Amino acid sequence: MAACNSSSDSSNNSDSSSTATESKSDDLSSNPDYQKGLSLIAANDCLTCHKVDEKLVGPSYRDVANKYAGSDTALNYLSHRIIQGVGANDRHDWAEQTNNAIMTPHPAVTQADAEQMVKYILLLKNK
Repeated sequence: MAACNSSSDSSNNSDSSSTATESKSDDLSSNPDYQKGLSLIAANDCLTCHKVDEKLVGPSYRDVANKYAGSDTALNYLSHRIIQGVGANDRHDWAEQTNNAIMTPHPAVTQADAEQMVKYILLLKNK
């Protein structure tokens, strides 16, 4: 699911060891937060409304990751949104893009699991 964005530009051949290292770090599949979060998302109904790179009913995971990259409060804020949901009357950041679609609450998801899902999503930010 994660793709390496390394360029095949021959002008960077003088630093091929750096490119190899970047390629390994761009491969998220061996990251435990990536693996656990992906597993939790697949086990829940998240993929009904979200995709990694495309807006479906809700925003793409990559758009969410890019929007909240570097935010100190993202983990808590987004995990709360997963558990509590976003109602039609709630003011939320994606209302315009999602035509005010609601995000159903997921009260059975634990705080720890919701945080793990958010960690996965945040790993998807563009580098």
